[in-house]
Amino acid sequence: MDIKNNILETIGHTPLIRLNKLTRDLPCTVLAKVEYFNPGNSAKDRMALKMVEVAEKDGRLKPGGTIIEGTSGNTGMGLALAAVVKGYKCIFATTDKQSKEKIDILKALGAEVIVCPTNVEPDDPRSYYSVSRRLAKEVPNSFYANQYDNLANRLAHYETTGPEIWEQTDGKVTHLVVATGTGGTATGTAMFLKEKNPAIQVWAMDPFGSLLTKYFRTGDIDINQVHPYITEGIGEDFVPQNYDMKVIDAFEQVTDKDAAIMARRIAREEGLFCGYSAGTAVQGLMQLKDRLKKDDLVVVILHDHGSRYVGKVYNDQWMMERGFLDVKTFKDIVAGRGAKRLITASSENTVAEAFELMQKYHIENLPVLEDNVLIGALSESGLFSRVMNNGSDIKGKTIAEVLENPYPIVAFDTPLERLSALITRENGAVLAKDESGNYHIVTKYDLIQALGA
Repeated sequence: MDIKNNILETIGHTPLIRLNKLTRDLPCTVLAKVEYFNPGNSAKDRMALKMVEVAEKDGRLKPGGTIIEGTSGNTGMGLALAAVVKGYKCIFATTDKQSKEKIDILKALGAEVIVCPTNVEPDDPRSYYSVSRRLAKEVPNSFYANQYDNLANRLAHYETTGPEIWEQTDGKVTHLVVATGTGGTATGTAMFLKEKNPAIQVWAMDPFGSLLTKYFRTGDIDINQVHPYITEGIGEDFVPQNYDMKVIDAFEQVTDKDAAIMARRIAREEGLFCGYSAGTAVQGLMQLKDRLKKDDLVVVILHDHGSRYVGKVYNDQWMMERGFLDVKTFKDIVAGRGAKRLITASSENTVAEAFELMQKYHIENLPVLEDNVLIGALSESGLFSRVMNNGSDIKGKTIAEVLENPYPIVAFDTPLERLSALITRENGAVLAKDESGNYHIVTKYDLIQALGA
């Protein structure tokens, strides 16, 4: 029987999966090391367990103790799993940049989570670095994991990730691609692989707003390089001790937008539902593709699972608000056809007057407003059906007597895809207000034209 004694025994031995569609134009084979197969859904499970084991061995973590850490979420997840199995408490400091899903998951595993501001210096007392260090001093019988400077971080990847990649590729790996933050995954894995073959290239991917790339290239810690960025879990505003830049061959920076778009492409084109940093890693590889040759074998680390980002990268509204998604919206359709005055009717008008408006302006959908409030609608098909059933007597009735259901009202930036779902055989149009409070209409014919453009 193959039975695990606890969840921690399932960490590691994640699969290598060939990328096919995304990399079809590359001259070589690209394999993804899919780290979300770890029980905590990220590569951080490896180093979290190792930090706990080393601390237990050297006496820094004692029975009944409290694990304290500053985390972007994934390290906290790994530490929380270890704490559940081993009987420790956890207190984590994180930043307000992290997704709600990450924070909720940590709480689900019994951790206390303190959310700190992102845009402060590392030594600011409000930063999650400072808060976690302070708690480590104040909380009795506590262990400060400090993934940034704790060399057990990179040791975990030296002992597990590196050997797994070497064995899974039969030693044929030529390139390792990693989006990097604390430096543990990149450095630890690189140290092992370069011991096996010093010619292996290690490429580290970094978001704009991090100082790591310039530090790698010049040796200067330039705080002027640091500015807010959206990508989670990677990049730094200082240089963690886990780095050994001698084992890294190149640093490449990737924009927040390109990383987010690539993460979505990985999911849709490869079926691998990955996180934000995976988008950074694959996009960085694409930016360096001219350096690749036919016989190369590239391994790219996909760090965590997309479920952590369903409210961000995988949310169309979030992407559009940041200008990351080029999606046609209600506003685009209105702008494309040119601004036109919305033709409306009042409930006191007659059906004959409604017919006259429709014929004059060549429209099939007539919103009915009272005091600029939508109370219903008339459609050409609806009126035609009533005439056929009731004869010409209907023309003298007021609109209030034949009122149809009002058209749905949506936001002015609602995506075309959502509009398509709202317009049906029974409902021929949707309305939205612009920034000035004026109503506009989009009909099924507007959608057909927009989809064909």
